[in-house]
Amino acid sequence: MNLDDLLQRYFGTPDPSQASPEVQAAGLDRLRVDFGLEADRPRRFALWSLLYMLGQAPELDVAFKEEADREAARNLMDLLSASEER
Repeated sequence: MNLDDLLQRYFGTPDPSQASPEVQAAGLDRLRVDFGLEADRPRRFALWSLLYMLGQAPELDVAFKEEADREAARNLMDLLSASEER
């Protein structure tokens, strides 16, 4: 999944801050629903990653059944945190 494609799909723009508050709220709602319904692990991880970057991700133990997926999510969180510290 491509980040720009996901942003365009859910928010109508590659920059969600350019969308109106109503469009942002509707996009987040659709994103949460799609995440909840997604059964494909890689696609589910991509949707969770976008939710995380937007500050809306569910807790890891709720989001992922597999420990490997939770560990991958922790790694992503660490990488993003390290990039913000620079």
